[in-house]
Amino acid sequence: MSFFKPAVPSTLPKGAPPVRHYLQFSDFSTEEYGYLLERAAFIKQKFKTFQRHQPLVDRTLAMIFEKASTRTRVSFEAGMYQLGGSVVHLTTGDSQLGRSEPIEDSAKVISRMTDIVMIRTYEQSKLESFAKHSRVPVINGLTNEFHPCQILADIFTYIEHRGPIAGKTVAWVGDGNNMANTWLQAAALLGFHLRVSTPSGYEVNEVTAAAPASMGAGSYKTYADPMEACAGADLVTTDVWTSMGYEAENEVRRKAFAAWCVDRKMMAIADPKAIFMHCLPAHRGEEVEAEVIDGPQSVVWDEAENRMHVQKALMEYLLLGKL
Repeated sequence: MSFFKPAVPSTLPKGAPPVRHYLQFSDFSTEEYGYLLERAAFIKQKFKTFQRHQPLVDRTLAMIFEKASTRTRVSFEAGMYQLGGSVVHLTTGDSQLGRSEPIEDSAKVISRMTDIVMIRTYEQSKLESFAKHSRVPVINGLTNEFHPCQILADIFTYIEHRGPIAGKTVAWVGDGNNMANTWLQAAALLGFHLRVSTPSGYEVNEVTAAAPASMGAGSYKTYADPMEACAGADLVTTDVWTSMGYEAENEVRRKAFAAWCVDRKMMAIADPKAIFMHCLPAHRGEEVEAEVIDGPQSVVWDEAENRMHVQKALMEYLLLGKL
């Protein structure tokens, strides 16, 4: 005789909407970004006026870190608590992720115990493998190839300071890295003009970025001279010269990138109302002059805070849809 009768099915309910993931910027449509950006503004206004907004009560976010972070952890953790949910923090040191368990098995287990997962890791393929076997939404907190949450925050910050970004010019100065790849996808979807200037050998990988063939209303052009890229730009942005995982190349990169430091001359040749962004952490005197990042055109602190607000809108949307 059995005294146990399962009350919850072991499989997802029939007719349940398909699980949506956010693994790169191109995963959402232009219309969805319109909603997300408006929703982020609404959520931020609630936060700033001390109004409770907790649509994710009893929901749990799992945060998985193979790459350490300050802003990603604080923004997701604080954001989920503010939405009324809870957080589980995992690293490769305190879970099976860094040992012998296949990532597919980890995904199947973690996604049965939590409601949404954020992963910050190295290879995009690892993130995609986890998502393929997850029953719940998976968010890219950063990979070697893409950083969609950061660009979402950057675009929100631009709109907050200068209005619509469609038709504007964004100058990317520095490494053709995950940030540059994601800016390229964003330009294709949101209709702004992207200028990219990198040293020879550090160009954007257009195959990885997967956007130039369908730039839509946007445009994309490369420049050998960073000054030309910045001329008349509405937004000038950069990143560290050596991303996490490439530390062995640090000295070589310092020499190669010497002319790609965003300085006062670059900002002076940009549009008079141009603003400067950096995803942080920053190395003053390397990729940016102290006078620029700490100057009146810099919006980096608003940009950092806005990671939290756009990610709250993102988590809400992935779990509840449009409200």
